[in-house]
Amino acid sequence: MNKNYYAVLMAGGVGSRFWPVSTTNNPKQFHDMLGIGKTLIQKTFDRLNRFIPTENILILTNERYNDLVLEQLPLVKQEQVVLEPAMRNTAPCILYAALKIQKINPNAVMIVAPSDHWIEDEQAFEDDVKLCFQKCEKEEVLCTLGIKPTYPNTGFGYIEFAKKETVQLKKVAQFREKPDLATAKDFLAQGNFLWNAGIFMWSVKTIVNAFEMYQPDQYQLFQQGFSCYNTPAEAPFIQKNYPKAENISIDYAILERSKAIFTLPASFDWNDLGTWGALYEKLDKDGAGNAVVNAKTLLTDANGNMIRSPKNKVVIVEGLEDFIIVDKDDVLLIYPKSKQQDIKKVRSQVSDTFGEHFA
Repeated sequence: MNKNYYAVLMAGGVGSRFWPVSTTNNPKQFHDMLGIGKTLIQKTFDRLNRFIPTENILILTNERYNDLVLEQLPLVKQEQVVLEPAMRNTAPCILYAALKIQKINPNAVMIVAPSDHWIEDEQAFEDDVKLCFQKCEKEEVLCTLGIKPTYPNTGFGYIEFAKKETVQLKKVAQFREKPDLATAKDFLAQGNFLWNAGIFMWSVKTIVNAFEMYQPDQYQLFQQGFSCYNTPAEAPFIQKNYPKAENISIDYAILERSKAIFTLPASFDWNDLGTWGALYEKLDKDGAGNAVVNAKTLLTDANGNMIRSPKNKVVIVEGLEDFIIVDKDDVLLIYPKSKQQDIKKVRSQVSDTFGEHFA
């Protein structure tokens, strides 16, 4: 394995659209969402560990998930878990991790990847990342993996590249916000748009320089602690200073400003597993289109449903079509798939009405 290869695994999200399985105290990345015997974070770690040394993989997460990370990833040591004392979006934590890596290895190239995505062809993923790493080692560029859109999705941001680009790694023209349906259809018709999967690669030198140029206040805030990083002095410095960081995403902070961004259309199948409907799409179905995780079922006149329960629980359904049915501890959700985006609001209502314990 290349000792200059590093990974930063983003594992701080709550995954509220996967409620009631995903909760504030135990979010979706720590669950076996597909019933395959491994959680999403375990699958992501294994995928990266194929070509990135174990000790070079950092887990970026909230303080409250520290024990969950160490429990589910036994190869990871405490110093590899980078804890955020406050929620400040993706830019501050990426800069923080990049500086920690730069202090260890100034020649490092790194991938930043979400911990809860589903990628089946792990060899293709490895090949794509290595291709981007090679460019990042030679040039001061920022790279991202784009996903070839299969339908006009309005839930993703898009990456636009120049139509005349014929090389594998294409110069990014601009990042586009989540579109309405008509705009998404137009993007697909144009043929030079990719879904933004939030998977990024760069050298630590390039990303730190980009922060110095485009986010000087953030850079100064974190750079002043450089001597503390990877020492016992790091924790008190971060506890004091991290909450001062601006709450801003890496997209707004750096990517939309940089003029040296390239995208590689991914050669693997990808699913962000952002909703119960997205999970439904990845699962095997019965003859009536029902997808079942863990449950033992008796289904009559039931079609197109997403059913999940504790292992070996018997679930009987009659006369339901295109519903999400999720049984978890003290919450039972029976909700139309067509309204799956509203589950986030429902979770908030349940929390307000019955208490945070249920959220």
